[in-house]
Amino acid sequence: MNLSHNYYDTGQVVLHYVRAGQGKPVVLLHGWPQSWYCWHKIMPALAQRYSIIAPDLRGLGDSSRPLDGYDKATVAEDIRKLVHEHLEINRYDLVAHDWGGPVAFALAATYPEHVRKLVMLDTAVPGDGSGTFSQHGRRWHHAFHQTADLPEALVAGREDIYLGWFYRNYGYQPGAIAPSDEQEYLRTYRQPGALRAGFAYYRALQRDVAHNEALLKKNGKLSMPVLALGGGKAFGRGIETLQSLQKVANDVRGGVIDDCGHWMQEEKPDEVTKAVLDFFSDT
Repeated sequence: MNLSHNYYDTGQVVLHYVRAGQGKPVVLLHGWPQSWYCWHKIMPALAQRYSIIAPDLRGLGDSSRPLDGYDKATVAEDIRKLVHEHLEINRYDLVAHDWGGPVAFALAATYPEHVRKLVMLDTAVPGDGSGTFSQHGRRWHHAFHQTADLPEALVAGREDIYLGWFYRNYGYQPGAIAPSDEQEYLRTYRQPGALRAGFAYYRALQRDVAHNEALLKKNGKLSMPVLALGGGKAFGRGIETLQSLQKVANDVRGGVIDDCGHWMQEEKPDEVTKAVLDFFSDT
């Protein structure tokens, strides 16, 4: 698989993005504490049939790190500019994991004419009415990351300890994120401003809730087909991903991948790839 690394300046942020393959376009949106690289196990199979665009979200990976703009509507606008204005792609499939999920929802809800199908992997939609985005404290780091300044002070210089805990404990399959994979993620999260930017995704959560509630009230539920999959073990969201999307979309299928935690596309790449390809080809 041939990868090309590219950069696009929106005027507010410089986005790093990776391209591979050829065919109909598919956009992949990662979460925290990861980068475009979280797709590396499933990209080769997807790239055999599709043209893949995998950006680093604002502030993360090798994209630039503005001081603000981490509400998911603004991040979604970054992706719209990259895909529609820069790459001149008018219609595409969208796959999202972790914080990429709320970004993808904001994008699909605001520009439904551009998103053909949507895949959501172990994520949920803030403002879906359930009030369970943080799982009533089970995702303990949500509140910690929303605390001003403290997480940066405690984690700086200890990124391998703190982020490594998530890589090893949020998944169920041992070694799914290999030491070399951890080093690639740590390479970017040790850069100046990367911790601040990552925590800013959590600090914008209440704005995301309010924005999504307004979007749903104005536009109603998503109309495009949605595939919603959760990891059944460890810190996987399980059936909650499907339940969340059923609250905000009309045409939803999916369920749970067993023996899999949060890092779905790295823990169970074959199962995720098959589910995504089957979903995309099912007309």
